Amino acid sequence: MTHAMLKGSNVPLEATTVRAVLRWTPGQGVPDVDVSALLLGPDGRVRSDEDFVFYNQPRHPSGKVWRLGKKRLADGLTDTIQTDLSGVEASVGRILLVASADGVAFDRVPALCILLHDAAVADGEPLARFDIKPETGAETALICGELYRRGEGWKFRALGEGYSNGLKGLATDFGISVDESEVEEAASEPTSSQPLPPEQPPAAEPSPSGQAVPSGQPVPSGQPVPSEQPTAAVPAQPPAYGYPQPMAAPVPAAVDGYFRLPPQGPQFIGR
Repeated sequence: MTHAMLKGSNVPLEATTVRAVLRWTPGQGVPDVDVSALLLGPDGRVRSDEDFVFYNQPRHPSGKVWRLGKKRLADGLTDTIQTDLSGVEASVGRILLVASADGVAFDRVPALCILLHDAAVADGEPLARFDIKPETGAETALICGELYRRGEGWKFRALGEGYSNGLKGLATDFGISVDESEVEEAASEPTSSQPLPPEQPPAAEPSPSGQAVPSGQPVPSGQPVPSEQPTAAVPAQPPAYGYPQPMAAPVPAAVDGYFRLPPQGPQFIGR
């Protein structure tokens, strides 16, 4: 049975691996939405830029938090973060689940919600659902919820806290330095969410070990994960939906001392 959550409420998690699915309805004028995760240390701040998991850095170095990517469903589009709670480093006390919308306000994103699933149960009902209602409508980034430690276990709290200054404001609050020049570039020409191409055969989902696991097949030795790249390639446009995805030429991760994000958002370094 799915637990319908209100803002500020929490629910204990018995699942050891959870899948947080951000879902919304695409359409004309609807901005593209991306899900991200920030792993926070005991002081409530990221420990380094590697604690930021997003579309261009889709797997945390620990291998315990990773982005599965976007999919088309009958009732909307989704973008997903999966977490192996049992293996998360002891120094991480909270994992924020964040939505950003290319600098466009979330009042233009209909039917936004986050669904929490037990990743070990195929096609199971969500453990929890939170329908996200922006408080002002001007938010361009939202903390949808958080996974946090409670004793020996984990809980999920529904938040829905927004930032009108987008990922820049959110990043600053949690200890990430932002290159102002890159923020200005990222603010130009927001994109809109478009319908996905026809449904493709189910793609292999990454396992925590970094191997792609086709349905009903053993893990082949040395097989790379299709949805992830070992280098931080910067797409000239937001990632296309479906497979395969074209990759632009890789660029240096750091220029003049800054850790730079692609054109869709500000650039980050941990401090």
